[in-house]
Amino acid sequence: MSLFLSNRSIISAAQSKVDAAAGEAPKDKEIAQSPEDSVSDICFSPQADYLAAASWDHRVRIYEVSKSGDSEGKALYEHQAPALSVHWSPDGTKVVSAGSDRAGRLFDLQTGQSSQIAAHDATIRSIRFVDVGNSSQPIVVTGSWDKTLKYWDLRAQTPALTVHLPERVYAMDAKKKLLIVGTADRKLSFVNLDHPDRISKTIESNLRRQTRVLAVHPNADAYMVGSIEGRCAYAYIDEQENKKSGITFRCHREPATTAPRAETNIYSVDAVDFHPTTNIFTTAGSDGAFNFWDKDARSRVKAYSGGGGSIPCTAFNKTGSIFAYAISYDWSMGHRFNKPDYPTTIKFHIIRDEDIKSSAGKKHTGQKR
Repeated sequence: MSLFLSNRSIISAAQSKVDAAAGEAPKDKEIAQSPEDSVSDICFSPQADYLAAASWDHRVRIYEVSKSGDSEGKALYEHQAPALSVHWSPDGTKVVSAGSDRAGRLFDLQTGQSSQIAAHDATIRSIRFVDVGNSSQPIVVTGSWDKTLKYWDLRAQTPALTVHLPERVYAMDAKKKLLIVGTADRKLSFVNLDHPDRISKTIESNLRRQTRVLAVHPNADAYMVGSIEGRCAYAYIDEQENKKSGITFRCHREPATTAPRAETNIYSVDAVDFHPTTNIFTTAGSDGAFNFWDKDARSRVKAYSGGGGSIPCTAFNKTGSIFAYAISYDWSMGHRFNKPDYPTTIKFHIIRDEDIKSSAGKKHTGQKR
């Protein structure tokens, strides 16, 4: 039975019964000098195996990671409130971050200095370097709970552009010339970065509950959305392709195993990522599991238990040989469940052949879909 369902399918409990069991617990290496509070976002440099991690302890840490998964802390800077989002410049020399202090900050690895580069009227939920129009200068975009997108030229103190959104920003990602923003009320807003001053279209997510996370495919022709209801959608930008090949599926759920009235445990999907060189993608959630999926085969390739707690964020390195995942409280159950002894760490999973093989037993070698 397929674990995936077409967008056109009527999803029933029997059709979509997916085992949320996490599978084996890998012996992955833990990061050196872990953050002191929940990890909210992690991101690998596009140029080298350096990882930036944003945390609720107000800090952003930068680590060097070896091919074997060993790590060493290299730099640290601070916000005045929880840091929620982090991203690298294309040349790998700078890190930007944003958070609950309503500020965006830039850290220069060459000088070791940080400075404020952005401001909003409410929490900044997401920050990205983007390729805007014909600009030859780095441009940063921030998405906030104040219902705006703002674009920042790093040479100026005020935003170059402000775009109003239908609701608060909950998730955001960009690749090439495509920016997608997930907001409250399950809205998805699309921006063509050749025309960054306008929203090209806004649609309603076909997932039934609040958007938790989204990721744009490296080719910028597709994207994934995950929700608090333990469901994901893999959608294409082209409407005809999406009607033919777009899918929604249930994951990070523990199905009823006894009586028909037994409850199903439903976990938030906290992270989705595309492998950079294959057709494989990943999901991770508050059940403490991370899964490797083959979209073309419509099946799960491998399931793992992170070990000990929710997985709020994940990231592949530039070659796809290392998969980083954080283990920490994801706030999906409110502040009362954030116990002092809840684990907080980041682990590195070295990708093996069985993680990226199709169900037919063939290892993917490209992005053909």
